[in-house]
Amino acid sequence: MRAGLSSASKHLPSKYFYDELGSALFDAITVLPEYYLTRAETEILREWGWEMVRALGNPIEFIELGSGSAIKTRILIEEALRVQRSLRYSPIDISREALSASAEALVTAYPALNVTAYAGDYFSILGTDALQREKRALVLFMGSNIGNYEPEAARALLRGIASSLKPGDGLLLGADLKKDPRALELAYDDPTGVTSAFNKNLLARINRELGGHFDLHDFRHVAKYDAASGAVCSYLESQRAHSVAIDAIKVTFEFAQDESIHTESSYKYSPKDIEGLGRGAGFRLERTWMDSRERFSVNLFVI
Repeated sequence: MRAGLSSASKHLPSKYFYDELGSALFDAITVLPEYYLTRAETEILREWGWEMVRALGNPIEFIELGSGSAIKTRILIEEALRVQRSLRYSPIDISREALSASAEALVTAYPALNVTAYAGDYFSILGTDALQREKRALVLFMGSNIGNYEPEAARALLRGIASSLKPGDGLLLGADLKKDPRALELAYDDPTGVTSAFNKNLLARINRELGGHFDLHDFRHVAKYDAASGAVCSYLESQRAHSVAIDAIKVTFEFAQDESIHTESSYKYSPKDIEGLGRGAGFRLERTWMDSRERFSVNLFVI
């Protein structure tokens, strides 16, 4: 928090959205009419999940990055259990609460599922002895989570995933596609205000966990699409000039009127962008599936 709020251009990492409340708010976002991403990806998984889990041969095991509530993952779990007697599933997520709740729900729903859950940052688990695996692995990185990474960080993450895998292993990557800017901005700034609450919860979390003194009414949620970079950028914009203390780090930060805190970038891709991203990390693009309106893609990369 000190590093981000002391910067000339204030910013905070989007991964800290996801405490227990933040995870619940994001689940609410996924059912908003304006947030097409989850519905489009779910359509693809329901239509083509059977092909995805068979593409590498069986048996396989799943490793999921940023699993959250794992609602969409159930589609792939059910398809995998149609062709193999048991399935090992290793979700990695920064939200311990969401991870615990989803893991318990999954093992209750699927007796043939063996879940080993990892709470932490992807890089602290991938490619280390902490991650246990036995069979050919299919890494799931869904929901266009790759879009939350700046381009160089996205490339580094995919290289890190590739280096942790073996020949024949795969990566199933969900990626949102470039489209009309108005549709993109509505997806990240809904009229109901759920996305605003999700963004502001980052400040509320600082208040709860670090003794921050943010008044959430002093900040406005803003989402703008930048065609040049292909990203929808989210900000918290100060409504007035004021100062905010954070007790845990004994620092007071000054905010000018209309000054912004950058909280998230959501990059959108063309099919060519997606193929190049994987190829640069050492993957071969095996197959791409799109929803009926070609708004979203799920891409199978193979080592």
